[in-house]
Amino acid sequence: MTTAPVLDPAHTALLVMDCQPAILAALPEGADREALLDRVGEAIADVRAKGGTVAYARVGFTEADWDAIPADNRSFGPLARHRVMHHEDPAAAVHERLAPRDGDLVVRKVRHGGMCTTDLDQQLRERGITTLVVSGVSTSGAVLSTVIDAADRDYRLYVLSDGVADPDAEVHDVLLHRVLPSRAHIVDTAELHDLLRGD
Repeated sequence: MTTAPVLDPAHTALLVMDCQPAILAALPEGADREALLDRVGEAIADVRAKGGTVAYARVGFTEADWDAIPADNRSFGPLARHRVMHHEDPAAAVHERLAPRDGDLVVRKVRHGGMCTTDLDQQLRERGITTLVVSGVSTSGAVLSTVIDAADRDYRLYVLSDGVADPDAEVHDVLLHRVLPSRAHIVDTAELHDLLRGD
């Protein structure tokens, strides 16, 4: 059982990042994408049931976004060159099994972090959110970047250990067990359920 502090749903948001068909498809063959979607879906349901906020950050580019990416940007240069992840492409939408509902926060981003190219921080603060539970793909990209940024913005942070995934299993494990715990409580979906319940 976790020793992480209990969560006040009124001040808590579950952040679901990059759970988009095109990005999920990049996970290795052995990755159980369906199970990942199930677990994130359960977390969404738990947070909604307790009155918490669900927020989504997804990658999606306009022509102007692609044009603004430097060719030597190692992460995003290739996306711009090949014009992939257009913001209106169905493969860039939030996966239908995790689809946002009215009242959820949804932002479109053009870099790894959920806050650096969006107004997510402002929207969360307007709702009185002080705690983020981070989930999504990938651990070495969106999750790591967002956790570091959100920690610098003084959010209390939790990472959903069974609700994040990465194309590189070794990097995923190092980040989850050696890097992220210095900034966030690491909990799984069952522990999140209990923390929201106040157990």
